[in-house]
Amino acid sequence: MRKKVSIVGSGNVGATAAHWIASKELADVVLIDIIEGVPQGKGLDLLEAMPIEKRDSYVTGTNDYADTANSDIVVITAGIPRKPGMSRDDLLNTNYKIMADVVGKVVKYSPNCILIVVSNPLDAMAQAAYKLSGFPRERVIGMAGVLDSARFRAFIADELKVSVENVTAFVLGGHGDTMVPLSRYSTVAGIPITELIAPDRLAQLVQRTRDGGAEIVKYLKTGSAYYAPSAASTEMVEAILKDKKKILPCAAYLEGEYGIKGLYVGVPVKLGAKGIEQIIQIKLTADEQAALQKSADAVKELVGVIGV
Repeated sequence: MRKKVSIVGSGNVGATAAHWIASKELADVVLIDIIEGVPQGKGLDLLEAMPIEKRDSYVTGTNDYADTANSDIVVITAGIPRKPGMSRDDLLNTNYKIMADVVGKVVKYSPNCILIVVSNPLDAMAQAAYKLSGFPRERVIGMAGVLDSARFRAFIADELKVSVENVTAFVLGGHGDTMVPLSRYSTVAGIPITELIAPDRLAQLVQRTRDGGAEIVKYLKTGSAYYAPSAASTEMVEAILKDKKKILPCAAYLEGEYGIKGLYVGVPVKLGAKGIEQIIQIKLTADEQAALQKSADAVKELVGVIGV
């Protein structure tokens, strides 16, 4: 019996995640969207690519949540981007209503699934999904740190002209301007990057990581990043379905860890078949702890707007 992953939202992020998951033969994939025809068309197109890829993943598109029944994992990418003239609070409230609708239907058909939230603003939407679903915190995970760390790793590898496979990087905190890239814990083949990159240049790479999404939006002008965000979601899906016990930075609901209680914040977690199997607590300097707290405060402000 093959595993089943449903992806809510068949836009660029959702459809590309379906592509990565199917091409790695991780699971059968259901793409679901409110727009008629789009998930069906993209799903069929992907299904027709499988003989070329020599993969037996079955991909289908639908507008009916009944087709997502008994999913092992549901990846939620649904939501609207901020439009001109729209306040942040308007965006939050609109996406919260979408999340409430989506989570209600997902829980009805897949009460035992694990939720991976990709919708923005990421940390607040993960918190909304957690409260709305009634699931334990282990089964509601926000995708942010994997993406932010990948961006940091890409910039480090490019700077030092080394293989990306040699580079490990950690980024904590909320997904956005307040994220906390931890240079001290980032290495190249085990060597701390602080030994290899001058402090002023490292500060520039950290800032570029923080601005990673905005830099891509500036180039695209309409739309935002989707290859890396969908690949990041796929890495989480793979860690769970293969029970890899992989340590990845993810948005998790903290209950006192790192001195933070009752909020979704990006921290290193162990991902396995049960979802979050452990929250890894690492020692932070006073400055790093203050930066993480600032990030948590930014999330607290957002969840306050939607009352979760």
